Amino acid sequence: MGTNVAILTDSTASIPEQLLEELNIRTVAYYIHRGQEVLRDLVTIQRDEFLNWLMTAKFLPTTASPGPGDYFEAYEKLAKEGHNDIVSIHMTSKGSGAFQAALLAQSMMQEQNPDIHIEVIDTRNVSLCQGWMAIEAARAALAGLKLEEVADKVKTMIPVTHMIQTADTLKYLYMGGRIGRAKQMVGTLLNIKPLIGMEDGEIVPVGMARSRGQAYQSMVDKVEDKVGKSRIKIAYVHAGARQEVEKLKKAVESRLNAVESMIAELSPALAVHTGPGTAGLCYFPTSY
Repeated sequence: MGTNVAILTDSTASIPEQLLEELNIRTVAYYIHRGQEVLRDLVTIQRDEFLNWLMTAKFLPTTASPGPGDYFEAYEKLAKEGHNDIVSIHMTSKGSGAFQAALLAQSMMQEQNPDIHIEVIDTRNVSLCQGWMAIEAARAALAGLKLEEVADKVKTMIPVTHMIQTADTLKYLYMGGRIGRAKQMVGTLLNIKPLIGMEDGEIVPVGMARSRGQAYQSMVDKVEDKVGKSRIKIAYVHAGARQEVEKLKKAVESRLNAVESMIAELSPALAVHTGPGTAGLCYFPTSY
């Protein structure tokens, strides 16, 4: 019987499988609709296969967040394993219905089993920024912290956890309707690399560069402006661009104080919107 707080998040948190296993983080899979085909993110479709297809795709698939039933099923499973306390960590509610669906599942669970306590959190973020919150929450849970303490840890991370990424094109974000306030950058010249971030749960433009190399230097500048020489934990995220994030990692770690870092590939449900070739980072300052 598990007694510690259970951590649940979405497949779009893109946490490397090894960490999911080590930290016992559960995930609920997003849906990808490819024509008539319904795929489950990282369950019935994996990264490489999906990206290879996406590069030649004539149409863009659509994505959908899990429904209340999916989250309810996941909560029920955790409850049966003996977890009375669950922290449920989700992508920004401004870009997805996951948070709302999880809230509905939480109230369904409350009615059916009032002894199960679930804290549902809107991270106002995506990808490994959401992922870091789940990772740190799981570490806190394994260290024996209680539900409120684990949830508070996540909440303190929300305002200080940031993403910056670049891609060769914003076409995929635009086509998928997830462009947010970066819409004015869509028409920029082909040789410009747009930099986007997230502010209060919405995609925003944060700059542009003439080349990938300049984009990476600009990312380092922006992180340094925010954190100086403070200790940070950082994830380098990409969609089929491992060599590019290796370059980004080198640029970052020659100047910043990264006490923990990882390279992670976006899940297919996120790669739909960023497109292949995306490279970026998700980081937060830390005192340990």
